[in-house]
Amino acid sequence: MKPWLCLAVAAGLTAYTTFTEKDFINSNTGFARQQLTHMLHETETRDSLAFPRTTDKAGKMTTTSMYDWTPGFFPGSLWYAYELTKDPVLQQQAVRWTEKLAPLQHFTQHHDLGFMMYCSYGNAYRLTGNPAYRDILVQGARSLSTRYNPVTKSIKSWNAFKSWHGEQMYRYPVIIDNLMNLELLFFASKVTGDTSFRHIAVSHAETAMHNQIRPDYSSYHVVCYDTTNGKVLARETAQGYADNSTWARGQAWGIYGFTMIYRETKDPRFLKTATGMADWFLNSKKLPKDKVPYWDFNAQEKGYAPGVRSNAVNVKTKYRDVSAAAIVASALFELSGYVDVARGAKYRQAAIDMLHVLGSPAYRAPEGANGNFILMHSVGSIPHNNEIDVPLVYADYYFLEALQRYKNL
Repeated sequence: MKPWLCLAVAAGLTAYTTFTEKDFINSNTGFARQQLTHMLHETETRDSLAFPRTTDKAGKMTTTSMYDWTPGFFPGSLWYAYELTKDPVLQQQAVRWTEKLAPLQHFTQHHDLGFMMYCSYGNAYRLTGNPAYRDILVQGARSLSTRYNPVTKSIKSWNAFKSWHGEQMYRYPVIIDNLMNLELLFFASKVTGDTSFRHIAVSHAETAMHNQIRPDYSSYHVVCYDTTNGKVLARETAQGYADNSTWARGQAWGIYGFTMIYRETKDPRFLKTATGMADWFLNSKKLPKDKVPYWDFNAQEKGYAPGVRSNAVNVKTKYRDVSAAAIVASALFELSGYVDVARGAKYRQAAIDMLHVLGSPAYRAPEGANGNFILMHSVGSIPHNNEIDVPLVYADYYFLEALQRYKNL
């Protein structure tokens, strides 16, 4: 019996497969299908290589090129919607939108190839077994590996990072988001037998665990390294409120990332980190009752100050970030299967609660509204004055992934 089945039976949670819960899953699946169908229709009026990302001030869908960090989420959402519905039209569209991203297998200009390739081609290969997709993923892993430095023992995230505090420019920044890209490397190692991919992934994860996670299991967003000796030059934030604050989506990336890394390595250090970060998130007194976090856990608090250049100094509203909640919900479903029964039941119940809240009218959009995205009220980057209280394509992706994981349970 699989671990999560043992958990469900032992914890007496089989009631969650009742007709009411099936109704919840079916309702949200049907709604996602409708919104994605509307969005597909809307894309026909746009450039064929424009990928949905968010909305403008008028509530209309806006797009990005394939070279941004987010293009893999739309085809990934189509794959999850196909998996949930078995609708052949959604499968055809998922193939179409995934295969547009083939040139990215050779892209090396930033670290987000995991988001770009694994959310699209990874799901495509998982659901079809097409060997051409496997080969593209392996080449993508090779491209991502070029950004690894054995001195810093990390994959370089951006080519440069300018501090919010002035003109200081760092040339080897590593952001906590980067953990999510390691799944592509683990995949490539498994299908090729080339252990160099796995070595890079584990090395990066170990470095992040030591330098990016605080003793209480909260997290720094950006760690900047000296490439001559591997030492930490600075710990700052790019999208959070302050350098010493905890950016909600960064904490979410850490929970999800270390959960995945434990799955791939079975190294108990990574499980301890994943559970520590999850417990910090769930037990925080600053987490609202509905478990949808504010964009930063320490926004506007005494002892936390944004950099002088950050737009966070101008924002007093404590916006929610639905994308962080969706990521954590998906992660907790998986994490619940790797821990003891009592803790697993806690994580699984938290994931169910979060999923139900996200699927409620408070956060799920009316049909045909919200630029045809599924969820409302996410935050991209308040410091950059960008994507504030809007839908985001990756919030939808992780919501659908969480829904599929819930259905699997």
